[in-house]
Amino acid sequence: MTGKIIKGIAGFYYVDNGTDVYECKAKGVFRNKKIKPLVGDNVEFTVLSEAEKEGNIDKILPRKNELVRPAVANIDQALVIFSITHPEPNLNLLDRFLVMMEVQDVPVKICFNKTDLTGDEERDRLGNIYSSAGYPVYFTSTYENSGLEAVRELTEGKTTVLAGPSGVGKSSITNLLFPEAGMETGKISEKIQRGKHTTRHSELFAIGKDTYMMDTPGFSSMYLEELECGNLKDYFPEFAAYEEDCKFLGCVHVGEPVCGVKEAVHQGKISESRYDNYKLLYQELKDKRRY
Repeated sequence: MTGKIIKGIAGFYYVDNGTDVYECKAKGVFRNKKIKPLVGDNVEFTVLSEAEKEGNIDKILPRKNELVRPAVANIDQALVIFSITHPEPNLNLLDRFLVMMEVQDVPVKICFNKTDLTGDEERDRLGNIYSSAGYPVYFTSTYENSGLEAVRELTEGKTTVLAGPSGVGKSSITNLLFPEAGMETGKISEKIQRGKHTTRHSELFAIGKDTYMMDTPGFSSMYLEELECGNLKDYFPEFAAYEEDCKFLGCVHVGEPVCGVKEAVHQGKISESRYDNYKLLYQELKDKRRY
């Protein structure tokens, strides 16, 4: 029998075959091969008890893609959610996430939540930064229930992973789009201005025909361990249009005297925030090569 893993907790995997959900364990062969089933995996499984809805996972079918954090598979798109304020968005973290998705060829939509807490100026600033980089940007308020219909439409017919730091409203958005999800929501810690980790596991929810949404544990840092510093530029899509103006073939846009990308930043065609984060990530990856 085949199905999709919709939840994994403490060594148990809950597999939906379209009719029922079976509580399954993974065979030892996966541990021996150091393969871990992921939420979103399509699997073959054997039913051990139809009455108790229990089974064993026998085989993990080929993955379309695989994310490390959040640890999920077979994703059509990512919807990364940051609050527009309270807490202030960490754009370095957002840019890291965008690079991570670009590396894995997962399309990304960006959602800034809590628009009821700020004015149009900040909304326009953030919108300009990321729409000019080629990313669709959405603005929502779960308090005012605004902007959510557009988010609902972009999820139709797709498997979407919601990701972002804790406390930005991912679970609240999931609850409004799919009330049966019953995700636990938490309040922002006033002392540290960070969210409590209210989502403790990844879980896939069927919210319509061929439409799945996955809320994930919040993240506060993201590392790009395997990426070579010289390849980082390829994952900032807004750079491509200006690279023909670089003097040197293979220009990495850091330190070169004649660089089309640096000139585009100077002219305001590329966001200075994005470029500054690119330089920080480039140096971080370059330093790692030394050790």
